[in-house]
Amino acid sequence: MFREMRRNRQALSHEECETILNRATSGVLAVSGDDGYPYAVPLSFVYADSKIYFHCALTGHKLDAIAGNDKVSFCVIDQDQVVPEKYTTFFRSVIAFGRAKVLTDAQEKRAALELLAARYSPDQPEGRQQEMDALFKNVCMVEISIEHMTGKEAIELVREKANQNG
Repeated sequence: MFREMRRNRQALSHEECETILNRATSGVLAVSGDDGYPYAVPLSFVYADSKIYFHCALTGHKLDAIAGNDKVSFCVIDQDQVVPEKYTTFFRSVIAFGRAKVLTDAQEKRAALELLAARYSPDQPEGRQQEMDALFKNVCMVEISIEHMTGKEAIELVREKANQNG
C-alpha cells in the first residue's frame, strides 16, 4: 500500500522518527483540498502514542477537506542546512501518513488539548488551564492516527553517524 523508500540507506528508524516528532514544534499537514487541488498548511502539533494532534477553528478548509477524505500526510523538517560549497543540503525529515478525525467526545478533546497546551506552555499549568476552559467550546481538536511513517536524512549525515560509531 505504501511505497518503500528508494534510498533506504538514508532511512531513519521508527525511534528516530518519533524523536523528531517529539522535538519539532511545527509541521505541514497535507489534505485533498477543493477541486482536487492539494492543500498543505503549516501548523503546531503534538505527537503522543503514535498519533498527531492539532487544533483549529470549528470551520475551515482543513476540516472541509478532512470531511471529504480523511487520508492525510504530515511532514516535519528536522534539519535543513544548506552547504553551498558541496551543492547539497544536509536534511532530516519525517513524513507520516494516516487518517484524520475530529475529536467529538469532550473527554478525548480535552485530553488532546491538554497534551498540546502542555507541549507549548509546559511551565504555565494554571494559565493554560484557564485558556483551555475559556476557549474549549470554540476550538476543534483533530487526531491523526498514523498508518505509515518514514524518515530520511542526507547521505552525508548517514556517513557522519557511521564514522562516529566506528
